[in-house]
Amino acid sequence: MEPTTVDRGLLARFRAAGAKIVWRPAPGRGKGRSTRSARIAHLHDEEARVEVWGRPAAVHVAVDSGPLGALVLLIEIDERGPPTSLGARESGRDPSFPGGVIEAAWGGESVRSDSRPTMPDLVEIARYALA
Repeated sequence: MEPTTVDRGLLARFRAAGAKIVWRPAPGRGKGRSTRSARIAHLHDEEARVEVWGRPAAVHVAVDSGPLGALVLLIEIDERGPPTSLGARESGRDPSFPGGVIEAAWGGESVRSDSRPTMPDLVEIARYALA
């Protein structure tokens, strides 16, 4: 993650929270999703669906558009580096994410989106997962 994006103390809190996430397999949803791995992240009393697909050099990560989803995505960005594309889609656009989805892509890939959240937007949303 860019050092200017998140102050060191907050980044340390995000990393510590990420280590406490409990994962379980997610039930399949939608057609044509067999190439995606899907898991449910659980932290405190919140859950978020997380899907990953693509090749190692060109990967996509999609998450529920809530605080825990934003936290998971920030942790992915911390590990993988800045994405080449970041976007969000409104609720009802993706059957796997009925409440909306935030998606990032690496390796020159792009994402479909209704809006383009910024890194500060993700940070502000993810802060609510720390409670």
